[in-house]
Amino acid sequence: MQLATKLIHAGIEPDPVTGAIMTPIYQTSTYVQEAPGKHKGYEYARTQNPTRTVLENAMTAIENGTYGIAFSSGMAAIQAIMHTLQPGDEVIVSNDLYGGTYRLFTRIFAKYGIRFRFIDLQDPAVLPDILTANSRLVWIETPTNPLIRVIDIAACAEVAHAHQVKLCVDNTFASPWLQNPLDLGADVVVHSATKYLGGHSDVVLGVVVVKDAALAEQLHFIQNSAGAVPGPHDCWLVLRGLKTLHVRMQRHCENARQIAHFLRQHQAVQQVNWCGFPDHPNHEVARRQMRDFGAMMSFALKDDRLETAYRVLSSTRLFALAESLGGVESLIGHPASMTHASIPREERLKSGLSDSLIRLSVGIEDVNDLIADLDQALRQI
Repeated sequence: MQLATKLIHAGIEPDPVTGAIMTPIYQTSTYVQEAPGKHKGYEYARTQNPTRTVLENAMTAIENGTYGIAFSSGMAAIQAIMHTLQPGDEVIVSNDLYGGTYRLFTRIFAKYGIRFRFIDLQDPAVLPDILTANSRLVWIETPTNPLIRVIDIAACAEVAHAHQVKLCVDNTFASPWLQNPLDLGADVVVHSATKYLGGHSDVVLGVVVVKDAALAEQLHFIQNSAGAVPGPHDCWLVLRGLKTLHVRMQRHCENARQIAHFLRQHQAVQQVNWCGFPDHPNHEVARRQMRDFGAMMSFALKDDRLETAYRVLSSTRLFALAESLGGVESLIGHPASMTHASIPREERLKSGLSDSLIRLSVGIEDVNDLIADLDQALRQI
């Protein structure tokens, strides 16, 4: 079954009672049992919910995995993965990543004895010399947030597995439409389904997909025991979003391509970070592991002052100044003070994230309107 068809049909069956083609929202906290311990697969809604089951099955099929586990947010999903580790374990992390992930690693899990090392992994050849006897996990985003760096998933998986280390890929920026990390050798794929999977800026949810049965059992235990589960309506919203992911992503990518080239030619812009440019440092890797180049980009101005960036950020009319990404509407943001504010300035600068960097999540509006909006905002400087 092709991916576009999977997005609409995978894991979905008509409701056996009514024949409803859309999965019902099972808004219940508990289930009647025929006798103590004898039930129809559902006992308590923290443990299982039929709407959640359908979403988990759909995501498993879409990411070509074996087990899917849904959580109340992307951060809850990441937290569950971290809970599979032990004090003394080490995680190698790509140094350009979402600020919330950095905060979770350094301010919560680090105090429990888990060591995090933030490394530039654009060249996987550095990995063998970095991994130690305590390394248990390599954590990457690709493309990265917000500098749109590309990391070779297959190469990282090969090195990690040679050292008996697992590889986890945060696939939020790409979505399953653009790449499937498990097919490239990753052990774990995680999504903030809040973004492209939901697609309408109206739900917060996270998903993990794996192939290994023992790891899935661990994650299901953590899901139930820690209780960070999504509600049935949230699961239904993501199921609805999945059905149009392919057509949305196609428009997202078409618009982004034109906007990236527009920005690159604009006299006020110094640099555009978008992996679709042939001279992007890992463009060939992106061509190999992605189906298209995505709708996330960031750019720096020639006038690199913070007040100049603020003037652009406050002047757009269609690009809304807001955190998050992946919705049908276009968003503009300032990573240093918004999505990545939790990363110390010196660490941001070392990884290349300047104070004046601007990030775009390109939506599916008419691209000519979006270009005109950016042009008038840039003329304000």
